[in-house]
Amino acid sequence: MPLDSAWLRAHLPHQGTMCLLDRIDTWNAQGIRCTAVSHRAPQNPLRAHGRLGAVCGIEYAVQAMAAHGALLAAPAAPPRAGYLTSVREVELHVARLDDIDAELIVAAELLCGNDNTVLYEFNVSTLGNLLLSGRVTVVLDAARPRTQT
Repeated sequence: MPLDSAWLRAHLPHQGTMCLLDRIDTWNAQGIRCTAVSHRAPQNPLRAHGRLGAVCGIEYAVQAMAAHGALLAAPAAPPRAGYLTSVREVELHVARLDDIDAELIVAAELLCGNDNTVLYEFNVSTLGNLLLSGRVTVVLDAARPRTQT
């Protein structure tokens, strides 16, 4: 069953127009697929000079990854802050997203991870059209003090 924008707002730090995803369509331990239509909204906070560059699709992917982390977390676990530390192998197949009429399909696959770092591969597409893709590394709770063993 899809999870809607109310679930996303309750589980992600992104609020208001900065919560870019509209729903989670499917997910499992390995990945997530979400849908978004906010790329067409004139009030999208990532727009600059009246347009939404394709590179902004990375933020859509990172929000999908955060939602995936929230889904995998224990029910009583507090939310964990994630810090984007690396974006690699990004391929942009379009210049901008705001002129795409179709819904965006945002997919992220967990390649590896541990308690401190996760690596995801992502892509943003429409039905049959790849718009951008790449890999992202996120460090979790970087500001939290670590205990030494």
